[in-house]
Amino acid sequence: MSRLPDDFLLARLSRFRDDMRDAGADAVIVTNLINLRYLTRFSGTAGLGVITQAKCCLLVDFRYVASAREAIAGAPIELAVVETTYDAALIAWLRESGARSVGVEAGSMTVSRFNLLAKTLGTTVALVPTERLVERRRAVKDAYEVEVLREAGRRLSRVARDLRSFLRAGRTEREVAAQIDAAIRDAGFERPAFETIVASGPNGARPHARPQARQVEESDGVVLDFGGVYDGYCVDLTRTLQVGRSAPEFGRLVTAVAEAQAAAIASVRPGIRPSEIDAAARDTLARHGLADAFGHGTGHGLGLEVHEEPRISRLPGALPDEPVVPGMVFTIEPGAYLEGLGGARIEDDVLVVEGGCEVLTDVPIE
Repeated sequence: MSRLPDDFLLARLSRFRDDMRDAGADAVIVTNLINLRYLTRFSGTAGLGVITQAKCCLLVDFRYVASAREAIAGAPIELAVVETTYDAALIAWLRESGARSVGVEAGSMTVSRFNLLAKTLGTTVALVPTERLVERRRAVKDAYEVEVLREAGRRLSRVARDLRSFLRAGRTEREVAAQIDAAIRDAGFERPAFETIVASGPNGARPHARPQARQVEESDGVVLDFGGVYDGYCVDLTRTLQVGRSAPEFGRLVTAVAEAQAAAIASVRPGIRPSEIDAAARDTLARHGLADAFGHGTGHGLGLEVHEEPRISRLPGALPDEPVVPGMVFTIEPGAYLEGLGGARIEDDVLVVEGGCEVLTDVPIE
């Protein structure tokens, strides 16, 4: 695995400190483990970060001391080993820091921890809920991340080019999914990014169907949605294939989805809003009489998580409809689903660049 260079890590911490200042926080407690990895290189199932304008501290317990030291080597990050509980260590560190306004990640800090900190620290420290301080920055990839995601896209594309050899009548969905997962690992990925979807025939009408014992039949349409984690970063790809003799009605469904995806990709450029990208796909499907068959968003951000900012959707939600900018990486994956017939979805990963976008996955659409 490659390692995030020190200068990239320092740049992340510098930007984060600017955001802290704008939020009016003397310190910020990082409880989201993905955000902690982004800011310290440390990856584990437990840990905390505390960042001030002068210091960055990583708190871990005995299980992670060796891996934490390796992660922060060469970076201006101090390591604190938790002797009793994380909360006790955190409170002691905050008291020593002298911070008076402490930001917390509202999306990940538990209510019980928040209440404990508020009660123990008292009125001398104000806890300030923050939203998306790190997530906003993670949405725009730096040069290191872009190269990792480009390589991941190339590797996942090689897996996708072999899909026809995995798929034949008589094999179960679970058998096909297992072969795809093995190919993902053989391609150099750490693991699949999520549970691989193989949805054949009528099962394809369920957008997030799980592989079943159902055997693939002649003339079935099959939705194959899979991804991999490469150097910590996720990529995601979907193709819809027909087995054996082509069924004209299903072929028309795939054609409509392919047109919708092409329209959405063509719309991607700096300054366009996610809802406008979504509309390019949705309007195309509507012209084919499939408006009601497309019920999910057109895409989602990719990075250290397989679903992150931005969200390419028409639906109002927690995220504002902010224009996309160069460095953002997200999927374009319109679909159409008809009970009794099945479903079709086609997904590729794109990087926003000046003047348009770069498609990171390179697999023919059959």
